[in-house]
Amino acid sequence: MKKLFLLLLFLTSTIMYSQENQKQLLIRMDDLGMSHSVNMAFEKVFKTGIPVSASVMFACPWYQEAVDILKKYPNVAVGIHLTLNAEWKNYKWGPITYAKTLTDKNGFFLPSRKLLFENNPSTEEVEKELRAQIERALNSGIKISYLDHHMGTVVDKPQWRELLERLAKEYKLGISRYFGEYYMDNMYSKPIESKKDSLVKILNNDLKDGQINLLVCHIGTDNDELAAMLDENTFGLKEMSKHRQAELNALISDDIQKMIHSPNIKLINYEMLVKDGGYKNIKRPVE
Repeated sequence: MKKLFLLLLFLTSTIMYSQENQKQLLIRMDDLGMSHSVNMAFEKVFKTGIPVSASVMFACPWYQEAVDILKKYPNVAVGIHLTLNAEWKNYKWGPITYAKTLTDKNGFFLPSRKLLFENNPSTEEVEKELRAQIERALNSGIKISYLDHHMGTVVDKPQWRELLERLAKEYKLGISRYFGEYYMDNMYSKPIESKKDSLVKILNNDLKDGQINLLVCHIGTDNDELAAMLDENTFGLKEMSKHRQAELNALISDDIQKMIHSPNIKLINYEMLVKDGGYKNIKRPVE
């Protein structure tokens, strides 16, 4: 009996020690709803069952398919990838609202922040558009946990950042990077052939103790649809679809799945952070 007690004590203390020394990892995947090929890539990650956060572009044509997919996966925390830009040549989306100062002559969002700001955008129109994207998301039938922003545009101006924070408070939503996350280097700009090696290095060397380690991913399926999408910005990646496919391959590989399921890593998502009113504790990051 004494030996059994000592064994249980040892196992309990080992588990507690392991939990105390776990490094928190939050995987946020951006651009869900952008296209069918992106949606298909996301579902492959969802099927692994790991808790992840998915930022949906509710202004894009394929968001409804994304919603249908998300309804099948309770392991996913859903965010709104607020967008005021449409950066791809020959594939455009525009605002949900009528927003003349936010669009080009054809009614589409502009491809870059620079071009948008040169258009003298109205903060009033920005607020109406962001509200419309949030309302569309909340009315979609899936639970929304947090706000996020495409290409950083929504936080590029002080008054727009303040607007984002006000909307988050009003709608009782978290904001990505407002929970003290440590924003790690990501795979997006790494060479196609070294995506997996880069992720291995991140998981082995870059996770910090006592912090929420944020890994931001951009995944997709390298098919004709995604390959035809060319970034109009000079900083955009060439062969974008191959980059996104390589990032997907790295995430769902057996080696990476074993690493993120190891005892020293604790996977979390934004739903876990905002649960029980955690959204009240969000704080603007120092940048």
